[in-house]
Amino acid sequence: MKILFLLVTAVLLLSVYKRYVPILGIKCLPFKDADQPRCYKVDVREYNQYFNNPIEGATNIPIAYLKRYWQELKQKDVCIIASTHLEKNMSIRFLKRRGFNVIGYTLIDFDCKDKQPTDRRSQNNGIYRSN
Repeated sequence: MKILFLLVTAVLLLSVYKRYVPILGIKCLPFKDADQPRCYKVDVREYNQYFNNPIEGATNIPIAYLKRYWQELKQKDVCIIASTHLEKNMSIRFLKRRGFNVIGYTLIDFDCKDKQPTDRRSQNNGIYRSN
């Protein structure tokens, strides 16, 4: 019975680790820095979030479809664009296992410096398309 308990606990801890523990060495990039020519932008947000706020030059592959369509990524140096820390962590771990060099990430609703939520839709930063 103890072995079963330890096994279940280990599986749960591994799941929590994969989802919520940040990856060391991957930096948060401000929006202006994520627009680098050497950085292939991969947007892992859901389709409806991407449709409402598209980012020019980004390839949208939602995290749920990344396992199926990761071969469509054209470069090995990528920058992740996500809406939550969960999407960011899962996509970075997945792409690193596939041999990609993840340069950094950008969270749509969070500012890198003070980790506070922001409303990027109201800012005119040149990345969003005008509707």
